[in-house]
Amino acid sequence: MFQNLIKKYLFIIAGCSFYALAFNWCYAPNNIAYGGFTGIAQIVHTLLGFPPVGTLVFCMNVPLFLLGWKLLGGGLLVGSLITMTISSFMIDLVGQLWTFQPMEPILACIYGGVLLGASLGLILSQGSSTGGTDLLARLLKLPFAWLPIGRLLMALDLTVICSAALVFHSLDSALYGLVGLYISTMVLDTMLYGLDTAKVAYIITSKTQEVTDILLHELDRGVTVLHGQGGWSGEERQVLMCAFKQKQIVAMKQYVKELDPDAFLIVCDAHEVLGQGFRRYQKHDI
Repeated sequence: MFQNLIKKYLFIIAGCSFYALAFNWCYAPNNIAYGGFTGIAQIVHTLLGFPPVGTLVFCMNVPLFLLGWKLLGGGLLVGSLITMTISSFMIDLVGQLWTFQPMEPILACIYGGVLLGASLGLILSQGSSTGGTDLLARLLKLPFAWLPIGRLLMALDLTVICSAALVFHSLDSALYGLVGLYISTMVLDTMLYGLDTAKVAYIITSKTQEVTDILLHELDRGVTVLHGQGGWSGEERQVLMCAFKQKQIVAMKQYVKELDPDAFLIVCDAHEVLGQGFRRYQKHDI
């Protein structure tokens, strides 16, 4: 239990480090619009010259954490509060320790987007958040559970990025920010969902029992028998549905075609598979 807790916070610290590096190295020196509460803090700091971005992010997050306490529960919120404190502190710390020089803007938004998406992926995968729009996206995930977390973050960050462009008096700032936002969203969703690679196969064969047996015993995959009817022939047919890992696709097709060369096989991507042999569902799952 203690080892798992240590591992969790090592991942969170790594995520917070990437988050601070993305802002201080790629976004701030190049005046590229940043999303979320960090982007709002970036706007305020640009206009006023104070307070430090990390400190302002922390202050803005306090009311949101109080709002989320009842909906998300104290356990999740305490972990997120710790993560938000670490990330806010590291933004200011990295900014004080290193002065990063501007780089080619397109490189800044590409690498900044990758770092930002990776940081949020590490943090959210540990059941925590950096607060701000991350926490707000978790709250919105409750009524809109069917939306990927990355898409929710994109919608929330878009408004902030457009506002930042007005403050920087630069359309390029928003355009580069949108590129970075898109990249970070893709990296985030890949880390949270894309690594759970799975396929679903629908198999129509005259050797239903033989195919079922080999899928059960050779691939160790469950099989569901669906009842179908041929649209042209009207003949009653059984359709086998089987979820399996990406790495098993070659073996699965080989087994089926060796048993029945005329088998009709449809293989589809599975966004998420929950259950025995795959990932278990967790409360407040994203």
